[in-house]
Amino acid sequence: MAQKKAHEVDGWLARPQGAFPVVLIYGPDRGLVSERATLFVKQAGFQADDPFSVTRLGAGELESDPGRLMDEANTVAMFADRRLIWIKGAGAQKALGAALKDLCAKPPEATIILVEGGDLKKAAPIRAAVEQGSAGMALPCYVDQARAIDGVIDEVLARDGIAIAPDARQALKASLGGDRLATRSEIEKLALYARSDGRIEVTHVADIIGDVSAKSLDDATDAILTGDIAGLDRAFSGWVNAGNAPFQLVAAVMRQFQQLELLRMAVDGGASASAAVGVVRPPVFFSRRNTVERAVLKWTSVAISRGLERLQVTVLAMRTRSQLEEPTARQALLALAVEARRLR
Repeated sequence: MAQKKAHEVDGWLARPQGAFPVVLIYGPDRGLVSERATLFVKQAGFQADDPFSVTRLGAGELESDPGRLMDEANTVAMFADRRLIWIKGAGAQKALGAALKDLCAKPPEATIILVEGGDLKKAAPIRAAVEQGSAGMALPCYVDQARAIDGVIDEVLARDGIAIAPDARQALKASLGGDRLATRSEIEKLALYARSDGRIEVTHVADIIGDVSAKSLDDATDAILTGDIAGLDRAFSGWVNAGNAPFQLVAAVMRQFQQLELLRMAVDGGASASAAVGVVRPPVFFSRRNTVERAVLKWTSVAISRGLERLQVTVLAMRTRSQLEEPTARQALLALAVEARRLR
């Protein structure tokens, strides 16, 4: 049995100790999961694009064919000394969990199994199999916190030989953190923009960095409230393509609808939409106030309740069918946008 705490993962990946043929990297920050999985592959001595030594499989296809993983794991590589089986999209699959449990109990001699998982609960079959198996190592990845973001900033800027002013660092950190890959991408873009100056100032941050962890959420939420189907589709695609989890977007929309329900109760009680929105806590950002005020008047209590019920059903469906998380979220949010169009 082997597992690391979130703050220990980077250290272990830099200097792996012990032989663990089955490695699970999981967590809600999919960008960080992907980044660390790629690092593990490199540290293990594999070329990620080598088809003779690396086999990529989807968790969904293994779930529908339970015996395939065992067959793959025990297949001898023809043109390499070792093989890596790289499994992506692991969630609540029971058959895959059972196969991993067997592999942890009796691991193959020349094969490493790497599993990329989502936000797995402790009792999830896949996580339990690896954490409890003598040959397994489980590595959790959680959303970047302030210290982790500082580390990414320092790493990228040191590589490019660029300094950063203290106020610029604070402004940058306030706009990052939704996802590791998105965070790194934004910092690299900023470094490129400021390279000729040799130092990042707060003006550079204002020019280049968008609020990665909030702006896309607001764009998607506002598109739903106003019935902007095309706008929602763009915001959803942008959020997912940046490496963010669809679940985070659904959760943000649910929070907005819960707030909308309270605002609607105030309006039904005689308050104006402007007055209700003006006193809500946490406050609505000024650029969104008009949108939220119009939504309070547009969405009835019945429609809001119906929307919240749909979101709750969606959350359950995403947890029980994690391999269909993205299309499930997209379909539910588009349905809410269509509902907004119908409202008068």
